[in-house]
Amino acid sequence: MKYNDFMGEVQHRLELPQLGRAVRATRAVLTTLGERLQEGEATDLAGPLPMEVDYYLHAAESGQRFDYDEFMERVAERANVDKSEAAYYGRVVVGLVSELVAGSEIEQVRAQLPDDYDDLFQLIDAEEVEE
Repeated sequence: MKYNDFMGEVQHRLELPQLGRAVRATRAVLTTLGERLQEGEATDLAGPLPMEVDYYLHAAESGQRFDYDEFMERVAERANVDKSEAAYYGRVVVGLVSELVAGSEIEQVRAQLPDDYDDLFQLIDAEEVEE
């Protein structure tokens, strides 16, 4: 998937009026996820993504330890939205990423995160139930 297609899909799924808001949402979620994951895991996750998108996973220091609430605070601040909207952004962006990377890669990401991050994968889990 190309960068414009990826961002267009984020914009569509989040029902955002401007593409710039989709970019900000994606950057907020993936930068924060990149901070939380170990460096090698962020690199593996970024592999199949468009180059301009995979950069967000590497934009900050990886391997930081913080809980889901802090994750959402960081996303909310970066995206300039409230925490409930940040949680929705997280689910949608991670859901789209999960469609582009191998399922085993998403499972490795989940294995690195504590159980309180399960909400981030809610859309992925819902799709598995439907299958």
